[in-house]
Amino acid sequence: MARKATPPKLLSGGNPQIAKADGDEPVEAYLAAMPDGKQAVGRRLDALITATSPEAEKAVRWNSPVYGIAGQGWFVSFHTFARYVKVTFFRGTSLAPEPPGGTSKEGRWIDVHEGDLDDPQFEAQLVSWIRQAAAVPGWGKH
Repeated sequence: MARKATPPKLLSGGNPQIAKADGDEPVEAYLAAMPDGKQAVGRRLDALITATSPEAEKAVRWNSPVYGIAGQGWFVSFHTFARYVKVTFFRGTSLAPEPPGGTSKEGRWIDVHEGDLDDPQFEAQLVSWIRQAAAVPGWGKH
């Protein structure tokens, strides 16, 4: 008899706890486990990233989906919080204009709230950042 899969544990702020793994499957598990309206935001982010950078490979690291280019490194990830989804560009200081959030040396981020992606200007800026980030050397070995 087949056992039912246990749903992933939700960590602080509702972020799904997903084991480190490469490929579409762990990212899909993360997206499926996102709570409330954040799942729609996560699915839309995943679609924008893969449409803008079709060569991007997916993985889950640090309980977050990450996207990278083979031989170049990881360029973007996102993480679920209680009131928003934080999109981090690992080399965000190289983007123009720089995303608004940032206290690390090179990383920059933007908080995406439900409904933000319904604004065409917001989405266009996010797509521009994704395109730029995918074109520069990323973070870490990939």
